[in-house]
Amino acid sequence: MDTQEVAVEVGGIVKHAVVECARRTIEMRITMPDGEVRVYTGLDYYVCLGKVREDFPDVKFLCKGAKLNVHTSRMTSQMSGGIVAYEVRWGEPADEGDIVNIFDYEDQNLTSNIREQVEYHQRWLQSVIAGS
Repeated sequence: MDTQEVAVEVGGIVKHAVVECARRTIEMRITMPDGEVRVYTGLDYYVCLGKVREDFPDVKFLCKGAKLNVHTSRMTSQMSGGIVAYEVRWGEPADEGDIVNIFDYEDQNLTSNIREQVEYHQRWLQSVIAGS
C-alpha cells in the first residue's frame, strides 16, 4: 500500500489523517487523527475520498481532492486510479498543466460534498462549450 498524510481540520485545529491506497485494487484505508480506521472501495480513489468526506462532515479535508473545481476524467481515473485529477478553470478547457494530486495540500474553496463537485464539473463543462 502507498501511504500518505493528509491535513485535516477538526474543531479549528489542523491535524493529519493517514491514507493508505492499495496498489492492485481500489481500496483506501484511512486512519483519522483520533485513531478511527475505515476502509473504502469505489470506482477510483477520488470517489473513495468523496465517501470519506461524506462520512466525516465535521472534518475539513485540506487537500486538492476536496476542492470544488477538482474532478477526475476517465483518463486520470483509469491511468492513476483517481490519484490525480484536473483542477479546472471556468470557461477554459483542462490540459496537462491542470493535473493535481488529490492528496496535495489545499485550503481554499473546499467542500465536504462530492455531489457539489460533480455539479460544478457539469456546469464547468457547459462553460467550456459556451466559450468555444
